Amino acid sequence: MAFIHLDIRCLYAILICTAFGSTLSSNAEIKVNPPQDFEILDPGYLGYLYLQWQPSLSLENFKECTVEYELKYRNIDSENWKTIITKNLCYKDGFDLNKGVEAKIHTLLQGQCTNGSTVQSSWSEATYSISPQGNLETKIRDMDCTYYNWQYLFCSWKLGIGVHFDTDYNLFYWYEDLDHALQCVDYIKGNGKNIGCRFPYLESPDYKDFYICVNGSSKSQLIRPSYFIFQLQNIVKPSPPDYLSISVKSEEINLKWSMPIGPIPVKCFIYEIAFTEDDSTWVTTTFENEMYITRTSNKSQQLCFLVRNKVNIYCSDDGIWSEWSDKQCWKGDIRKETLLFFLIPFAFVSLFVLLITCLLLYNQKALLKMVKNKIYIMS
Repeated sequence: MAFIHLDIRCLYAILICTAFGSTLSSNAEIKVNPPQDFEILDPGYLGYLYLQWQPSLSLENFKECTVEYELKYRNIDSENWKTIITKNLCYKDGFDLNKGVEAKIHTLLQGQCTNGSTVQSSWSEATYSISPQGNLETKIRDMDCTYYNWQYLFCSWKLGIGVHFDTDYNLFYWYEDLDHALQCVDYIKGNGKNIGCRFPYLESPDYKDFYICVNGSSKSQLIRPSYFIFQLQNIVKPSPPDYLSISVKSEEINLKWSMPIGPIPVKCFIYEIAFTEDDSTWVTTTFENEMYITRTSNKSQQLCFLVRNKVNIYCSDDGIWSEWSDKQCWKGDIRKETLLFFLIPFAFVSLFVLLITCLLLYNQKALLKMVKNKIYIMS
């Protein structure tokens, strides 16, 4: 009996190996070529590049199969590849043109013609870079862009190190709604040089990559261009809150302020409150434009607070805090202050009137006495 069971096990093993081997043999016979004419094109959008390719001619033999492409790309010094699976023959994305770009792609084949498995081709590769010109030190420094109140974009920079006196810089920008890159038309000047740009009204630029290139010109040397990519909602600096009010009822303190005026949705704000009770100060945050807190002591003589705000994580990846609002304070018991405010002047006025009255009475008495004396002498 043991020999019979052994034979059955051997038979099963032979059948499995045969089936597996036939599958391997079948898939090994299926070969697909990588995409052809793979290239990276620059349409002049300051970093928004096109990656495009054509299907290999061998795909004519696999019409019953699903054809897809696995695309990987990155800036050359990046550790991570971005991976896209697509059926299209073109893909677009933004890149940092301060660095080179590399990409690779291969064909994925699956379906009836591959017995349900996936067959992939070898990789086809492409690179793109802008030939560097000028020394690295000639690039602008400390680029800083702020989108004030989600309405007005300003960018500023410092001149490159050691550039000649005739060097000047120009800013170009592009985002998805523009047909072509535009140049700044309102430069901020410093010592006769362009050191910043006031942008015109931008039509629907939010939640899109915003591309900037600042290049320079000089008759004496080549100037290295600088490229930047960001999204405007991440660099918003709102106006500070105003119309602050503070009211105190027993131990409860109510802090309230108005919403900043502008296009930023109410739901997009987070507030930071700096609160001072006598000599102690603490800071907290809230998503509302009102806060209730409890006094630490009924003997508090001064309560003050001020507020600033920024765009919260539900509307942006980051934001810039606004300036602090004006300080709003409450001092002591308002009724006592009001009473003192009226009593002290009243006391001074009353004392003054009393003094004048006394002087008048004294003078009148002296005058009457003098008149009486004159009448007595004449008589």
